[in-house]
Amino acid sequence: MTDLLDSLIKPTLIVRLALVLALAPATTQVTAPRTEPMNPKVVDESGFTVIGIESRTSNAREATPDGVIPKQWARFMQENLVAEIPNKSDSSVLAVYCDYASNKDGEYNYILGARVSSATVVPAGMVASKVPAGRYAIFTSDRGPVAKVVFEAWQKIWSVPKSSPEGDRAYRADYEVYDERAANPQDTQVDVHVSVNRHRSHQ
Repeated sequence: MTDLLDSLIKPTLIVRLALVLALAPATTQVTAPRTEPMNPKVVDESGFTVIGIESRTSNAREATPDGVIPKQWARFMQENLVAEIPNKSDSSVLAVYCDYASNKDGEYNYILGARVSSATVVPAGMVASKVPAGRYAIFTSDRGPVAKVVFEAWQKIWSVPKSSPEGDRAYRADYEVYDERAANPQDTQVDVHVSVNRHRSHQ
């Protein structure tokens, strides 16, 4: 897991900055969006618990020097915090967005950690949070440099119209999964799970 974090941390900081830019209307010229469809899957998922370090932030804050997400990733790696998380369900690192104040323009909690089978023991300085069961659209990125493919995945997510099943975001919780496919920062693939509302045609 240390090797995975070492390979993820530097490109992920770039991804954070790129993502903030992608959400800003004035920055649509940063890069051309992909033209081929990503074909997200819309599925019902069981809830699970994540343990990790948490901060409260917003996309507006992350666009300034006071952004906390890069610092959060740096601490997570430098202190090898993933090794302190007990009862991990797998070796993946999760970045969870939850407790949204409103939508992408409001504040949210950002938890960097791992999925666990039990939250009876939570290390000092960490939190346990439940990712709720519900309907999620799963966007799988292309393979390539992590900064590029995650940036393009979020561009696609934000471009999906609200009228479509995968575009009607619920803002309950969203999360990125960095698993064995992210071990090589130059040949990475990431899944982004986005909570969506249930449409009649998918009930």
